[in-house]
Amino acid sequence: MNPWTGTTAMVLVQPSTDKDPGGQQEDFGKSSPLGLLLLVLFFIAVVFLVRSMNKHLKRVPASFDPPPEESGKKPD
Repeated sequence: MNPWTGTTAMVLVQPSTDKDPGGQQEDFGKSSPLGLLLLVLFFIAVVFLVRSMNKHLKRVPASFDPPPEESGKKPD
């Protein structure tokens, strides 16, 4: 038996799902009110973080280059 025949046979054999539902019990796919509350809290936290980041970014100067020196001043 060559390797391709064995591999093909294993791929084509369908496992039986009669006894084992694969972790899908009666509560599978249902969410709880606690999950909704957690999602809303995360959304509120992200809104506050974005607002804070925008405030900090407004304080950043447009350029970090040193200001140009005036020609009338004497160097010390």
